[in-house]
Amino acid sequence: QVQLVESGGGLVQVGGSLRLSCVASGLTFNTYVMSWFRQAPGKEREFVATITGNGGGYTRYADSVKGRFTISGDNAKITVYLQMNSLKPEDSAVYYCAAGRLISTNPVSYAYWGQGTQVTVSS
Repeated sequence: QVQLVESGGGLVQVGGSLRLSCVASGLTFNTYVMSWFRQAPGKEREFVATITGNGGGYTRYADSVKGRFTISGDNAKITVYLQMNSLKPEDSAVYYCAAGRLISTNPVSYAYWGQGTQVTVSS
C-alpha cells in the first residue's frame, strides 16, 4: 500500500522560509515522479514542482516559485523535500505531495497523494 506523509508546514512571516518533507512508503522511489502541488481556498490545485525519483536528474518548477523554491530527493530515506524561501502571502495554501508515473503538471496524472500540510504566510 502506497503512503505519502507530508510534514513541515506552519505559519511564517513574509520573506521567511520553510522546508516541507514527504516520506513515501510502498513504492519503488526511483521509478516514480514525485511532485508538490498546492491548493488555496476557493482555487484549483496547482502544480508547484516536480522531480524524477532517480536521484533528481530532472526537476521542473512553476513560474510562480522558480528561483525561490527547491525540490530535492533522498532515495535512501525515500523522502522528497520542498525548500521554500522568500515566502509570499500568495504562497499560502495546503501543500500536497504526489507520486505518479508521468512527468506532468496535471494533478490527474498522479495516482497517489498525501494528506497535505498547511502553509500560511503572514504579512
